[in-house]
Amino acid sequence: MAPIIACSVIAVAVIFERLWVLRRRRVLPPNLVARVWQLQKNGQLSSQQIDVIRRSSPLGRILAAGLINRRHSREVMKESIEEVGRQVVHELERYLNTLGTIASIAPLLGLLGTVIGMIEVFAAIVGAGVGNPGELAGGISKALITTAAGLSVAIPAIIAHRYFGGLVDRLVVDMEEEALKMIEIMQGQRERDE
Repeated sequence: MAPIIACSVIAVAVIFERLWVLRRRRVLPPNLVARVWQLQKNGQLSSQQIDVIRRSSPLGRILAAGLINRRHSREVMKESIEEVGRQVVHELERYLNTLGTIASIAPLLGLLGTVIGMIEVFAAIVGAGVGNPGELAGGISKALITTAAGLSVAIPAIIAHRYFGGLVDRLVVDMEEEALKMIEIMQGQRERDE
């Protein structure tokens, strides 16, 4: 049971941490591209402003990579955005492998506990005979509790893992869209949406 309890504590910690870190407003602040365009249009887009944008959010980091190269071609801007984008996606996916591992091993730990418990019950039968059937049933039920505990940890972990995986995918698509919008605006290939 101790490993299952440890898995549950880690899973809960990861779930709350990811809920906090993957908030949409934190990852994709609204109107960031519009703010960047206003700074550019007003001639206020300095290296200090780009640094502020970089530190503001994951999307800010991606946009700042392109802004540093805004005087270069569209391809150079896009390439620098893609390089930083890969790093940002990696950070957004942090701990998801841990959550997936917990979802996979928790039922196995429960099953292992059940098997060990059943071995102990059969060892008692061999040593003392069948004796009291109520005592045997109690031993078997204790053994099955670990399977139930393992499943109780694994099911929410699987749900959270799938949810966060889908959330990261949606955030990445939206960040790509915002970055491409900024490239097209900065390169004069698109009018800014009002």
